[in-house]
Amino acid sequence: MPIMAARVYHDGKLVRDLGPDEAIPEDCDEGDFFWLGLYEPAPDELAGIARRFGLHPLAVEDALKANQLPKIEVYGDQLFIIARTANLDADTIQPGETAFFLGPHFFVSVRHGSARTHTDIRSRLESLPAKLAHGPDYVLYAVLDFIVDGYFPVIDAIEDRMLVVEDSVMDTPLDAEEIRHLYKQRHEIIRFQRLVGMMKEVAGRLATDDDLPNIDPAVRPFFRDVWDHVQRAEFRLSGLRDIAASVIETNGMLEQQRQGVITRQLAAWAAILAVPTAIAGIYGMNFKFMPELDWSLGYPLALALIFGGSGLVFWRFKHIGWL
Repeated sequence: MPIMAARVYHDGKLVRDLGPDEAIPEDCDEGDFFWLGLYEPAPDELAGIARRFGLHPLAVEDALKANQLPKIEVYGDQLFIIARTANLDADTIQPGETAFFLGPHFFVSVRHGSARTHTDIRSRLESLPAKLAHGPDYVLYAVLDFIVDGYFPVIDAIEDRMLVVEDSVMDTPLDAEEIRHLYKQRHEIIRFQRLVGMMKEVAGRLATDDDLPNIDPAVRPFFRDVWDHVQRAEFRLSGLRDIAASVIETNGMLEQQRQGVITRQLAAWAAILAVPTAIAGIYGMNFKFMPELDWSLGYPLALALIFGGSGLVFWRFKHIGWL
């Protein structure tokens, strides 16, 4: 069974660590709560836990499906939450998903995809029994805080790469492959920002909605901290999206400028070459009566016209910055 952890706590202290083949107790004492962590369970495996804790079938159905959008729903005296995680694999943002069931005496998490394990959080909270004594709602805060804080290393890595590209584009134009990669990165940032925006709504409701079940007023300020972190992540992603768009726009403008310079240079050289071409064309015409052909200075004069005219045109284009 894909139960990664199943533990029972009493007043913030671990009292029982259930083995993988050990049945979940049907009852608990006052002050006890269960913390179960699952990874991609099969339907029949989650069904047993759903029966034990009375989980709503619609919430169970959503928890089994991957690629759900962040949301928060109330089912009687239980909360159901879906959160999205993020990891950076090479240049690609790999989203993960974690569903949470929060009841009066239990906290159940169901992870999918690249969602990181909660082992470190569990160990840290077990070393702080006064915090863990708040109950399942504090566990929910700690896990959500862990997920949201995981956004920032991804954002930092993308930001570093974007700034490098932004600095280099002024000196070296992006090639077609780099532009395609930048477009892909920008689309990933936009998708990530949308998910973070939905996470902001979830965190905001946890921080402000007094009618949510199983959220102690003493724990609510902690959710405000998560809400603040999500808003910071969304703001930074908005900046990254603008940087990506700016780099693409700047690269296009610089490319147009470079093409304009080349076009002007070609036009200038064409005008310079037009001078000897015109003179040679005139004297290449097969007319019988051309007095200059009989002059002793005709040839030097033609050369002088060619070099003088070409030099004058060259100086003019050089003066206006075309060459």
